[in-house]
Amino acid sequence: MNNLKDLNIEKEILPLFDHSLNAFAKKKILDILSNPLSSVGEITQRQNILKGFAENHKILKDYSYTVLFVNEVYFFLNNEKIEDLSQKKWRYKLFASRQEKTKYLSKFNQLILFFFRLESRYFTRLNLESFPKEYSSSIQRILHFLSLFELYKYEYIIREKRLQDKHIIELTKKVANLQKEELIQTFWEDFFLFEAYLSIHFSILNNDFSFPKFTDNSIKLSDFYHPLLTNPVKNNFETNRRVIVMNGPNMSGKSTFLKAVALCVYFAHLGIGIPATTGEIPFCDYFSIEINRRDNIMNGYSHFMTEVLHLKNVIEQASSGKRCFAVFDELFNGTNVEDGFEICKTTINGLSKFDNSFFFISTHIQELKNVTNEQTANYYIDCKLINNNPTFTYQLKKGWSDIKVGRILFEKEGLNKLLE
Repeated sequence: MNNLKDLNIEKEILPLFDHSLNAFAKKKILDILSNPLSSVGEITQRQNILKGFAENHKILKDYSYTVLFVNEVYFFLNNEKIEDLSQKKWRYKLFASRQEKTKYLSKFNQLILFFFRLESRYFTRLNLESFPKEYSSSIQRILHFLSLFELYKYEYIIREKRLQDKHIIELTKKVANLQKEELIQTFWEDFFLFEAYLSIHFSILNNDFSFPKFTDNSIKLSDFYHPLLTNPVKNNFETNRRVIVMNGPNMSGKSTFLKAVALCVYFAHLGIGIPATTGEIPFCDYFSIEINRRDNIMNGYSHFMTEVLHLKNVIEQASSGKRCFAVFDELFNGTNVEDGFEICKTTINGLSKFDNSFFFISTHIQELKNVTNEQTANYYIDCKLINNNPTFTYQLKKGWSDIKVGRILFEKEGLNKLLE
């Protein structure tokens, strides 16, 4: 099972993609964001679906309806017992209570007006050839379902007159047939998935995300950034090394860089576009993102033991043949410096042997500067000293940073004098 807690998908990522009009579509979006696809073919399929939405953007850009209607219609069709009144139409006409007739009239008014808006303004105007054939059939199912209600006919009756008993009886028969053929739940599944894709399309467009290509042995990102930052600094990154070791002072942006790379790689595997101008990304089938580390209080583990177990799990996945993408922020910072250096050195050298995976490690252990081999590379986020003041540029550079900001800030706050 992927280790994705530190991506904060529901709290941070979902709001980025959620333009939904109801809780059902929102749940679909969360499901999409929580489950990376299992093959490049599936990823390409979803990319093409979203490209189809882009080609139909002119029709869908103002997609809207009365939100109350979708909830009312959903629960009416799914949760209420709707009898086929055609089997007892005279009893209904002569003896049904005013309350019952008012209920049916109100519910079918909402249903017709809601479905008519969907059909006339959006679904019948879509260019289905813009979508992959498999997904086009899903939209065709929606169209077929809507067509069964003869919406133009009943919308005209509502607009010019009002629904009469005979119309209510006709409509209950239609719903009964749909229930019998088990088409109602299929319609909602198709419909809410459509809205989930539409919502994701809006985010891709608004954020100018791009669809990456997939490669075997390298990562290449141009002008990539962390999509949750208001004014992010964009960077370029390219590597075919298996282990990337990052260092640099606190506050320089190491964790932000790691999160940005992780989101690019992860979003690519969702098929939803990435926060970069272009991207080339290897296909992976296991993800472990350790950025905001914390004690596992429920199990009684310290930071260090939690890291050990997560690392063990990644190694077991890689050893079983999984193509892993893993991020370890400040690996083994929870133990003493001597132990930290030795086990980080062993970890870096060991992980570099898995030639189908990529591992990103940030560290404050300066001695790791010389732990290199053909499958490792060192990077840092630039920090300049201007008049002995640390100035963070947030620009990625290859190599190693020897700047020790801690001592500078300690002195600037006058702690050396206070502690004399």
